[in-house]
Amino acid sequence: MVRLADRTEHTVPFYAVEVLKQAQALAAQGHDIISLGIGEPDFTAPARVLETLNRAADAGLSGYTAPAGIPALREAIAHYYQAHFGATVDPSRILVTAGASGALMLATLALINPSDEVLMPDPSYPANQNFITAAGGRTRLIPTTAANRFQLGADDIDAHWGPDTRGVLIASPSNPTGTSMPREALRALIAAVRARGGFVIMDEIYLGLYYDQAPQSALTLDDDIVVINSFSKYFHMTGWRLGWLMAPAALMPAIERLAASLAICAPALSQHAALSCFEPEVMQVYERRRLSFKERRDYLLPAFDRLGLAVPAAPDGAFYIFADIGALGLDSTTFCHRLLHEAGVASVPGLDFGQAHARRTVRFSYATGLDRLRDAIPRMQAFLDQVRAGR
Repeated sequence: MVRLADRTEHTVPFYAVEVLKQAQALAAQGHDIISLGIGEPDFTAPARVLETLNRAADAGLSGYTAPAGIPALREAIAHYYQAHFGATVDPSRILVTAGASGALMLATLALINPSDEVLMPDPSYPANQNFITAAGGRTRLIPTTAANRFQLGADDIDAHWGPDTRGVLIASPSNPTGTSMPREALRALIAAVRARGGFVIMDEIYLGLYYDQAPQSALTLDDDIVVINSFSKYFHMTGWRLGWLMAPAALMPAIERLAASLAICAPALSQHAALSCFEPEVMQVYERRRLSFKERRDYLLPAFDRLGLAVPAAPDGAFYIFADIGALGLDSTTFCHRLLHEAGVASVPGLDFGQAHARRTVRFSYATGLDRLRDAIPRMQAFLDQVRAGR
């Protein structure tokens, strides 16, 4: 058999996908499964975006675009960041990618050399580690606590920066916790990294999904970081495979050369259709949907309290609740397996997001309708009653 590359042995699994497979198999057998597992919005692209897609297809706009994306879309993204997140970005510093995954691939390949170490918080989105591995680097997960909302701080940089450390990859709001970094804490972290000549890759894929305080982009604190974002979450276009990267001007020529070779361009029809995302009436649709996610969060948090499921750090963004099940006496993998098979509710074990809290935490996604969430709570109550009764 042909020998596989060593990096394949260091690729971390994605348990959320395995949960999805199990849930789909049970649903195919006729079981009613409520998914609080996968982080995919139940909304899809608004009608106006679909109309624009069809017009672009009819007009034959399906050929290659420039590697950095169509200029009108780069300009629209720049205006969006200025209007909504307070960041002034020249469109020439924006590169449209095949989803946030494409952006992360380009960012890590551009910044990481073999054996470079990159710091990430534990817990964090597992797939991000694999982009670092694919670039030849090593991820070092730094345990975090609810006291700092499960985010890295400047003190973590001071304590864990080593001779091989090259930078950090962070997210705000975060998957799996739904927590954002306080602005001054983020400022201090960026300063600590920059003082050591390191890079900051900031994942802002959930920046538009906020519920308590209007956010600002990390670019308003430091213009020399790399920011990743996507049309998948706030814009509800997961399968359209469209995202973007913002980087310092000095990095853009190298990143664009990589993009030209590795992807040629992001999907052309998706790019043309995405222009309609920023039209005022379409943005109103997205804002109504954002408030719908907030309504779901505001329903679930007191419901979890009544269930006796601790939420150490209440989420203020994204669509996740990171719950502590330690008092139940079950490890998270067993809990999730039993919850799925006995109650028909899918969730994701903490093992997916790092080792520090793996055994006692579970991620619940509220990217599903409020009616289904209301159905899930009594199922969970009955299941928890069984667990607490020792059955």
